[in-house]
Amino acid sequence: MKKMKLKNVLKGSFVMVMAVLVFGFVTSCSNDDDDDILGTNKTHKVVFKAEASAGSNIDIAVYGIDGNPTTATSLSGTTWSSPEITTEAGAMSANVAVNAVGANASSTLKVQIWVDGELKKEGTSSGQYLSASASHTF
Repeated sequence: MKKMKLKNVLKGSFVMVMAVLVFGFVTSCSNDDDDDILGTNKTHKVVFKAEASAGSNIDIAVYGIDGNPTTATSLSGTTWSSPEITTEAGAMSANVAVNAVGANASSTLKVQIWVDGELKKEGTSSGQYLSASASHTF
């Protein structure tokens, strides 16, 4: 009878130890911040820029953060720059696309994404009808 009681106590103790281990594991993981892995829990200052060769004319620019586009129409000239955008914490990507009409078949268009004052991505196009895009993942 004593052996049986001791066996039940050991079984109960084993179950309690396992329950405490599982509970400890689950609660320790609940405080993890997965955003820290990619460093996406920070805000960023983003500026989009475009520059076309002489005699070209920038027509339209579409730019944005995380699929929230802004369209700038009725543009003219060889340069364009967006206002500075402060991203929300956790933003994942920045995108820009610009169209222009070149002076001739050797015209060029360059678009850039600047993040926190540093050039991160650049896209180019050449020809008379120009379309350049760039995308950056934070």
